[in-house]
Amino acid sequence: MAVRRTQTTSFATITLILMVLVSIDAASDNNGQYSPCGDTTVARSDGFSLGLAFAGKTSFYFNTTQQLSPCDSRLRLSSSSSLFALFRPKVDEISLLTVNTTTSLETYGYMVAFAGRKYAARSTPAFVANNTYIVTSFTLALEFQKGRLQNFYWKRDGCAKCSGSSNFVCLNNQDCAIKTSSCKNNGGTVDCSLGIQLAFSGTDKHLQALNSWYEVANLRQYSLYGVYSNLKDSLTNQYNSFF
Repeated sequence: MAVRRTQTTSFATITLILMVLVSIDAASDNNGQYSPCGDTTVARSDGFSLGLAFAGKTSFYFNTTQQLSPCDSRLRLSSSSSLFALFRPKVDEISLLTVNTTTSLETYGYMVAFAGRKYAARSTPAFVANNTYIVTSFTLALEFQKGRLQNFYWKRDGCAKCSGSSNFVCLNNQDCAIKTSSCKNNGGTVDCSLGIQLAFSGTDKHLQALNSWYEVANLRQYSLYGVYSNLKDSLTNQYNSFF
């Protein structure tokens, strides 16, 4: 099972992100589309560009009812009201995406994963943080058909990881959250950087099956945190160590 850790710095606009984007393992990457707002088809081991947009929940809807991709200019996401991060994982490799930012994510509240323009795909808005709680661990599945992205799905375990722990709060019976006051950028002791476990399903442009999601499904949620030796502690371990 191939596993990769990918980290990005957060940027104010997609344009700025594209200025510093570099390919990962370019020798085996045959996907020349680097923009998350461009359309492409991919094969296994290609790089694939996707974005995360952070903003208020209503900011992702046009006329309050129609959810659009952050690539759609009708949303009018501005640098003052939103935050963007760009990743380029390899297709069908399990990746751990991390988002480190000095900006308090409770300023924005929700995040949406997105890619494509004519064939735009976007996830539903996922709650990240408010002035009281923050969720720092997520699992995101990308579904492809004949190499073209069809959809993003947030996969949740119903708070199985934090069940019975007084240090966590289960929000909406689906997300483990901690108090934002515990985060380092709010004077606390916990690193509240976001970690997103990423995996793929469906078929690539050669009709080869993408199997990394099935590998993730057989793992305990957040288990990838232990795979990376330079990632010192998992969210649960670092939080529990203070109690």
